[in-house]
Amino acid sequence: MSSIVTDQGIVHYEVHGRGAPVILLHGWINSWDVWRNSMIALVEQGSYKVYALDFWGFGESAKDKAPPFKLDSYVDMVAQFMESLGILRSPVIGHSMGGTVALRLTLEHPERVSQVGIVGSPIHGASINPFLKLAGVPWIAHLIWRFPLTLRLVMWTILAGDSNKVREMIFRDVSKTSTESFFRSIGDLHHTDLRRRVREIQAPALGLFGTRDNIVNSNQSKLMRRSLPEAWVQTMHHSRHFPMIDEPDLFNNILVQFLQQQTVGG
Repeated sequence: MSSIVTDQGIVHYEVHGRGAPVILLHGWINSWDVWRNSMIALVEQGSYKVYALDFWGFGESAKDKAPPFKLDSYVDMVAQFMESLGILRSPVIGHSMGGTVALRLTLEHPERVSQVGIVGSPIHGASINPFLKLAGVPWIAHLIWRFPLTLRLVMWTILAGDSNKVREMIFRDVSKTSTESFFRSIGDLHHTDLRRRVREIQAPALGLFGTRDNIVNSNQSKLMRRSLPEAWVQTMHHSRHFPMIDEPDLFNNILVQFLQQQTVGG
């Protein structure tokens, strides 16, 4: 387990492999562990040094110094992480909220991002599940957090069609999430709208979307195609919100191909 210290607290991360850096960002009420198998696949199929971070308020990262737990703070967190480790430029791949952070990082620090990938990420926050929008309302979030059985019921409702592996992962990771990060991050994500700005992105881009996604509307794939005509946008027909778990072999192959293709092509 590795970490760096920032003014807002400790940032925990895991690293695997040797070679060119790749940074992976997790989604809401999740942790670096969602990327575990993909980290192994990237290292086995290419010469990469893969970093997977925990956002403040999630996983093993700081929860006590109360950063704002919003997208701006997470963009700053990734930039600080890269600065601290001497990573001048890198592909950045994000899942769900992490993908939206990756897009924002690419827009605000284009010199830092050589390639950007999003996985089931909202470009427009209105696309997220209505239950998640409610979780961004402070009094509702505190009420849910006060009664764990209510939280479990809500999560079971949202994840009803997911595999046991996905449900076990989410229930484990939500137990490591702070109340403030729980509602502040999803509330900010709900009000995010990158539909106009995303067209400014010059870096090679990848979008992976599960056609059965129950968290973020899969119409975001069409929005990405319209906004970034040169992007590689792939829909995965047997996946919901976690294609790296639902279709791991296909997911990892696409990820490797994207990274290698851009590397070969310059």
